[in-house]
Amino acid sequence: MILSELHLHNFRNYEDLTVHFAPGVNVLIGHNAQGKTNMLEAIYALSLTRSHRTHNNRELINWQHKSATISGIVQKTSGRVPLELEFTSKGKRAKVNHLEQARLSTYVGQLNAILFAPEDLSLVKGAPALRRHFMDMEFSQMSSKYLYNAGQYRTLLRQRNKYLKQLKYGQQHDKVLLGVLSDQLAAYGAEVIIARYQFLQHLEKWASQLHEKISLNAEQLRLDYITQLKLNEETTVEQAYQDLLGLYQSHVNWEIEKGTTMYGPQRDDIHFMVNGKNVQSFGSQGQQRTTALSVKLAEIDLMKEQTGEYPLLLLDDVLSELDTIRQTHLLTAFQDKVQTFLTTTSLNDVARQLIHQPKIFEIEHGTLSKGETQ
Repeated sequence: MILSELHLHNFRNYEDLTVHFAPGVNVLIGHNAQGKTNMLEAIYALSLTRSHRTHNNRELINWQHKSATISGIVQKTSGRVPLELEFTSKGKRAKVNHLEQARLSTYVGQLNAILFAPEDLSLVKGAPALRRHFMDMEFSQMSSKYLYNAGQYRTLLRQRNKYLKQLKYGQQHDKVLLGVLSDQLAAYGAEVIIARYQFLQHLEKWASQLHEKISLNAEQLRLDYITQLKLNEETTVEQAYQDLLGLYQSHVNWEIEKGTTMYGPQRDDIHFMVNGKNVQSFGSQGQQRTTALSVKLAEIDLMKEQTGEYPLLLLDDVLSELDTIRQTHLLTAFQDKVQTFLTTTSLNDVARQLIHQPKIFEIEHGTLSKGETQ
């Protein structure tokens, strides 16, 4: 898929901007705090209906106005698709082909994008919550079913945690309602867990190939899904549901004592294993960065495999964080494959040699110069 046109109205420091992008590599050059990352944030939001930098919609709106709009034209194999997303202090509105969507879940998936920023290099060594967020954001773009089940699970989890606290402090006494919430939570939790397990198996296939190439055949990468259930390739959603429900039922008093849900996908993690060792605990910084790079690049092929379309690749000032070898693998991995948006303060010699005819935009104070192909 290709984002051929983007229009921003009162978004961050862009008051009114229309830009036409090249199908290959689009380079956004400028000093810091000029609007380069804001541009990538807009494309990411147009894809996932949310920013990767803030949960507060008001921060996305130019301070002098009450709403902000992002719209774009996406070229897919099935045809041309106009998209529009409006942010207000009260919420969001999304349109596909000029038709407002009743639920944002029906909008997500129209434009798929993979963001790779310096903080993504912490995917391996960071907290488990980062890896759970990674799974939810990426897998939701590939499967509307996963997006729905994960959303339902989060809603029920909040309700069950609230009720567990009420039971803990004697504000409620009815364990029958807790049983109903546990049954519903286990049903959606099982769907999320099995989907994550299956998606990670596919992701491992692509990531292991890339990691082996980057490490010059010296390292083998494996992704282990860490969950409280015992899973294998034959485990069904029904079996996972029964196992998760059994955990809730057998530990009900402990969860009441804790006042929170102690089992389920909100406790899961990924272990990245290189040559049989956990990279988070025992890997060098170079191995951790190679692993993160392999996993992020593997998403490109995984999304193509799952959706039939290549995603957009958003690279936010990530070249400065990588050495020459990893820059080379990154830049050659997406050439002639995916539409790419790269922000940088300047193109180094490696990038200039490896990027084929980039379209370069210079950004200053929220304005773009006309893009030139070099």
